[in-house]
Amino acid sequence: MKRLAVALALIAPLAAAADEGMWTYDAFPADKVEKKYGFRPSDAWLENARLSSARLAGGCSASFVSEDGLVMTNHHCAHECIEQLSTAQKDFVKSGFYAKTLPDEVKCPTVEVNQLVQITDVTQRIRAATKGLEGEAYHKALQGEMAKAEKECQTSDELRCDVVTLYQGGVYDLYKYRRFQDVRLVFAPEFAIAFFGGDPDNFMFPRYDLDVAFLRVYQGGKPAKMKNFFRWSAKGAEAGELTLVSGHPGGTDRGLTTAQLAMQRDVVLPDRLQSLAELRGLLTGYQLLGPEQKRTSNALLFYVENGYKALRGRHLALQDRAFFRSLVESEETLKAQLAKAPAGKDALAAFDAIAQAQQRLLQIRDEYNALEGGFRNSTLFGMARDLVRGAVERPKPNPDRLREFRESNLPALTQELFSQAPIYPEFEALLLGHSLTKIRERLGTDHPTVKKLLGKESPQEVAKRVVEGTKLRDVAVRKRLWEGGEAAVKGANDPLLALAAAVDADARAIRRTFEDEVDSVVKKNHERIAEARFAVQGRTNYPDATFTLRLSYGAVEGWLEKGTPVEPFTVFAGAYERHTGRDPYALPESWLTAKERLDLRTRFNFVTTNDIIGGNSGSPMINEKAEIVGLVFDGNIHSLGGDYGFDPAVNRTVAVHSDAIVEALTKIYGAERVVQELRPAASKGGKPSGRARR
Repeated sequence: MKRLAVALALIAPLAAAADEGMWTYDAFPADKVEKKYGFRPSDAWLENARLSSARLAGGCSASFVSEDGLVMTNHHCAHECIEQLSTAQKDFVKSGFYAKTLPDEVKCPTVEVNQLVQITDVTQRIRAATKGLEGEAYHKALQGEMAKAEKECQTSDELRCDVVTLYQGGVYDLYKYRRFQDVRLVFAPEFAIAFFGGDPDNFMFPRYDLDVAFLRVYQGGKPAKMKNFFRWSAKGAEAGELTLVSGHPGGTDRGLTTAQLAMQRDVVLPDRLQSLAELRGLLTGYQLLGPEQKRTSNALLFYVENGYKALRGRHLALQDRAFFRSLVESEETLKAQLAKAPAGKDALAAFDAIAQAQQRLLQIRDEYNALEGGFRNSTLFGMARDLVRGAVERPKPNPDRLREFRESNLPALTQELFSQAPIYPEFEALLLGHSLTKIRERLGTDHPTVKKLLGKESPQEVAKRVVEGTKLRDVAVRKRLWEGGEAAVKGANDPLLALAAAVDADARAIRRTFEDEVDSVVKKNHERIAEARFAVQGRTNYPDATFTLRLSYGAVEGWLEKGTPVEPFTVFAGAYERHTGRDPYALPESWLTAKERLDLRTRFNFVTTNDIIGGNSGSPMINEKAEIVGLVFDGNIHSLGGDYGFDPAVNRTVAVHSDAIVEALTKIYGAERVVQELRPAASKGGKPSGRARR
């Protein structure tokens, strides 16, 4: 981390050095790529790559890899679907899944796939709507105009339109997506090989993971026809080769002020780490109760453990004194530049306003986090809240609604609400009871909302009573209540709906306080800083990640770990050497029986210098011909500070090699149908060797 501090001390915020940057497609630095790698992507190349890329709306990246709507992503991105399709009798997470024929492909209950088809700059429209406004008035105008733009854009449920905030409010773009909600599972390997090495190897390298899954998008009950999709490379990634990653990084904080970063370091991250640690302990104990408890809680435990490790890395980065000092120095350099701009005085005052908003956040965050975010792990409570709030919000004009109930978001919301995914009452009661316990702990026994929630009962008693008594596990009931509106919800006499209603007024009130007194202040003043920065520097740098499509460039390259070279590739043989027969280093039986059929020199996982962050999981890694050479699934341990900066010396992306995917599909799983879609020419004329080249 010291090296990162030195590197960042020499540059202005978000100034792209080396292979740094998660670039929007409409502002890709083709000149820089050409200068370093001798390749300049044309407009046609960029359009094809954009349309061949995909997003899983739940939080991952993906790509289209055949003309018949085949989608490639990570196993851990499809894990929720795989778990939802599993039963106690047939656990696809454990055994894997392969649809041998098209009719065998099974619909995922809650997966939505998006394809970005258009980007429109609406900055001036948003500016005009919010000009001269502050606080509550600014927030209402901003959200209202965004909702109007989205509704105008979304002319059918097959489209999804989102106004995206870039450069902390310096730019507002309208992203139009083609929306696919009929998404079916085609192939997934066993969890044991998709996450071989488990949590101990997470964010580490060398790695030996086949973290891949294939889905398919359907339209009108048939596989969707795609004009744009990535072809498969005949030889895969080579050492030193240019690699491009087209994906949807979830979020970075490289453009935040140091006051905001100090808040993250001192308050937000420690609090989130403690919460995740407590939840991890709860889930670990629950899994000891039996195999069914383990099966039904595996997905949540995976995400909790992954999140904890990622957040711990971010926290350690901000705790590094030299690194944080470099951030302060960079901000002071920027302030000196902004002071010379026409709007410099306003920009400098904006830093102070943001700092004051952090102090206000300190005063309200416990109540805000408890009442708005405290129930996030309970699927049933989330449904109850959507029904209670939706009944009130949907009759309102679209611009006046809470943002999650705007017209453009309703298809995604109702897909979740009407999902046929299984709900496990015992697990739901455990999670809801834990949530209520933590809310009481955070706010205190005498808090008025706590009294409304618990009365004379314990958190566990309330959770057990409402989960056992609710009818919301029935999809037909949820549909009837949604369609019946406020009268139906109020007349349902359902204990879980009553619990959600009991907290709703107080939760809405603290949300309004946060939006008007913290969020709107931060957004308005970041706009001022961004406008002044553009006046000084121009729009020459990349914006922070926002779970929107980005393109990064880099090369296949290892690194020095405390003076010792780390080679960029692993091979199949290494997985067998690492195999112990005990979790998390136990290869599946399918791999043990197939060993003699495999070329153990096949490249398995590899690392590159591409700049990525969480959300990039499932991103295609392509070469200059826009061919698949790998599948992104992780970063190394040094990438965990990437939320705040990029160190080209040690920050690495970790990917599955394209040869490894084909070798496994062909020789372990017999998934020839998938291979023929990925490599139709090779399948007809003989498959190229997948062995490592020197």
